[in-house]
Amino acid sequence: MGKELTIAMPKGRIFEEAADMLRKAGYQLPEEFDDSRKLIIQVPEENLRFILAKPMDVTTYVEHGVADVGIAGKDVLLEEERDVYEVLDLNISKCRLAVAGLPETAADNVAPRVATKYPNVASSYFREQGEQVEIIKLNGSIELAPLIGLAGRIVDIVSTGQTLRENGLVETEKICDITSRFIVNPVSYRMKDAVIDEMASKLSLIVEGEKAK
Repeated sequence: MGKELTIAMPKGRIFEEAADMLRKAGYQLPEEFDDSRKLIIQVPEENLRFILAKPMDVTTYVEHGVADVGIAGKDVLLEEERDVYEVLDLNISKCRLAVAGLPETAADNVAPRVATKYPNVASSYFREQGEQVEIIKLNGSIELAPLIGLAGRIVDIVSTGQTLRENGLVETEKICDITSRFIVNPVSYRMKDAVIDEMASKLSLIVEGEKAK
């Protein structure tokens, strides 16, 4: 038996798409894997151990080496700037980081307060635009901020734009496109290079196959 590989994955949409990808890559993941409420799942048949985490925590687990590899959104990698290797763009969970606000705010563009879960990304973006803004960090329901007068604009993840529309907000600027990435702890890459390279290669073939469709 080779060395056990510990993988950190976020719960939710990314988890479902990544689990599907791993199965396509030939990894035998048990059926109950998808419905599990456990936070640590052992898959001894494949010599794998999964840690299910909040999206923002995946990069922390990988940086500190409690997980060898992980699957994380580019949004988290940009925000957290952790010391991890970004090995492969999995091209799943596609969305974008964008600026949005109420239509009247969007038109005049003078709204110095910006609410977001991504203070580092937002600060960098507005600095590049030459705009001085006050960033207000929130942990959820970012769309609420303009509606209650906390901030004129928000920076958030947008996939279909439905949540924005439902709250009467309009997208004004796209910051960047986001997909999920396969990330690796630098020390693990040295110690478990064969098994990590094998997983990266198998996943890469699936990514290329999906692109070719």
